[in-house]
Amino acid sequence: MIGSIRQAPRTWFWVVAIVLLLWGAMGCYACFQQFRLGAEAMGPASDYDRALYASLPAWYNWIYAVAVGAGFLGSVALLLRSGAARTLYLISLIAVLIQFGWLFATSDIVAAKGAGVVLPFPIFIACVAVFQIWFAGMASRRGWIG
Repeated sequence: MIGSIRQAPRTWFWVVAIVLLLWGAMGCYACFQQFRLGAEAMGPASDYDRALYASLPAWYNWIYAVAVGAGFLGSVALLLRSGAARTLYLISLIAVLIQFGWLFATSDIVAAKGAGVVLPFPIFIACVAVFQIWFAGMASRRGWIG
């Protein structure tokens, strides 16, 4: 949209952008809690949870931080009507896929806890990340960001 005038976004754009910002803030808080509390971040951990967390490579928490940090900053960029939102959301999705892909490929968590317990939330997180990319692209095409 080089040289074009940005259009005023619809009210629902701001509502969605604020919801995405709150989602990103919750992700940052959860990541901070995991850094602070380890396996106990989501409540009392089982022996399995503690052993799994202890086996994670050092980079695992940092890729989590990249996933939630880029998502949060993408939402800030969206609210500032910056075209950087889409790139930040893409970085977030890549980090999410690395994070959960590595976890599911290298651990027995699905077998230990069951797919119905383990998979729904990571799938939801990935779907939100894809939605964020789509939403930023749609906003860019409509001239609302850029």
